Amino acid sequence: MSDDGDTFGVGIHVADDEFRFVVHVPSDIDSGWDDPDEFQRRIERVTWETLDQRETLRAVARTAAVDETVTLGTVTMRPDGEVVAHTLAPPEE
Repeated sequence: MSDDGDTFGVGIHVADDEFRFVVHVPSDIDSGWDDPDEFQRRIERVTWETLDQRETLRAVARTAAVDETVTLGTVTMRPDGEVVAHTLAPPEE
């Protein structure tokens, strides 16, 4: 990890009966991350603070098939929870 934080990929996986919020964790993640559930919740909060959740999920429903994962971008965050950057955007239709 650099001083700039770790970069996590963010997506929505389309299952038969639900959408699943997905966080892709880098293989060389900083050892300072001691609670994986907490940083995933933080990434989810940042995602929905940045994107309109309802409109984003509607776009996913219109563009993705079952068993596909739609990438929404990345969130770069430090182990203290500070978000230093993101590339989040709704899926293109």
